[in-house]
Amino acid sequence: MRHDHAVNILLPAVALFCALLLALVAFQVALIAGAPLGHLAWGGQDRVLPRSKRIGSASSIVIYALIGWVALARVGIVWPGPDNPVIVVAMWVITVYLALGIVLNLISRSKPERLLMTPTAAVLALLAFAIAAS
Repeated sequence: MRHDHAVNILLPAVALFCALLLALVAFQVALIAGAPLGHLAWGGQDRVLPRSKRIGSASSIVIYALIGWVALARVGIVWPGPDNPVIVVAMWVITVYLALGIVLNLISRSKPERLLMTPTAAVLALLAFAIAAS
């Protein structure tokens, strides 16, 4: 199990990481509920998301929850712990996934999405890297 000092150093990073994921969950819930925020998501083509994209938003919530669990496990807060090889590999895969999100947000046709989600994706990717490298 990870030494308490290592957890203490990573606690701010994983807390911010999970807080950003929770903010994204709230955003996706708002999109699912029909909030006119579609210009900030899924390429920005719809003011209110159609059913197919609402299903995508619901899937995103599940993915965010899994990402959060892996990050918490990687720093030793939840089962199975930081030294589990699946958790170690999964955190690196998440880091790459989030780094790709930077590129996808940069090429969005929606300027508001680019301006809001690109920095969000960048912060998440950097925090994921710090957590994975720990």
